[in-house]
Amino acid sequence: MNEEEGTYIVIERDAGGGSLGSFVLGALVGAGLAFLFAPQSGEETQAEIKERAQRLREEAESRVRDAQAQLEERLEGARQGVETRVSEVKDAVDHGRQAAQEARTDLEHRLQRSKAAYRAGIEAAKAVASEDESAED
Repeated sequence: MNEEEGTYIVIERDAGGGSLGSFVLGALVGAGLAFLFAPQSGEETQAEIKERAQRLREEAESRVRDAQAQLEERLEGARQGVETRVSEVKDAVDHGRQAAQEARTDLEHRLQRSKAAYRAGIEAAKAVASEDESAED
């Protein structure tokens, strides 16, 4: 291997955003192949392994942080969605209670008016019956 060329690690993501396991496996296979084909001394190889391991670790940590950030964003979005739905349901329940109370109040007023009309009808009927009895005598 020529020192000017350097080593490249190619990272591909699948439609699901890639996985950390695939990345680590690819990095390990690449490191193993580098061992087999590296025309370097043991010390140079060890130094390169340490450097690659550090880069691999940093990349893995970065991916984990990115995944955590994405998960936190999704959780926050879900949390906000749930809070919105709960608020909407509470509002609907409150409106339903208010409508039920208004309907009950209206029904009670109608019932009172019906009772008053019934009593007035009875009184009127008694008055007519009393007049009829007086007229017959």
